Amino acid sequence: MPALATLARIYVDDLDTALPTFTALAGEQPRLRFDYRGLELASVGGFLLIAGTPEALAPYRATQATVLVDDLDAVLPTGTVLDGPNPVPTGRNATLRHPGGAVIEYVQFGRPEDGAVTG
Repeated sequence: MPALATLARIYVDDLDTALPTFTALAGEQPRLRFDYRGLELASVGGFLLIAGTPEALAPYRATQATVLVDDLDAVLPTGTVLDGPNPVPTGRNATLRHPGGAVIEYVQFGRPEDGAVTG
């Protein structure tokens, strides 16, 4: 169940305004960009930029990081599941609160036939 990558979650007012700064910091173009639950998200380097209205962002602000894993089901017993598992544009996710209070979103990449949301 080792983490494949950890992304720093950066909450921004406007994704298009924020992207040039983080593209320059990361030295690369966004790898992913998609909409989900009223939010706009983009992954660039080690950052996950998340934009939306204050109301749309409110349920997600307590989540401290996004961790990519190869087996979401193996992570679930390590904490209290707060949300998920859910199909998401990139595969499946779940948000857990761990002993000590850390709130982490875990994402397992997948294909549409595995339950990933498309479009």
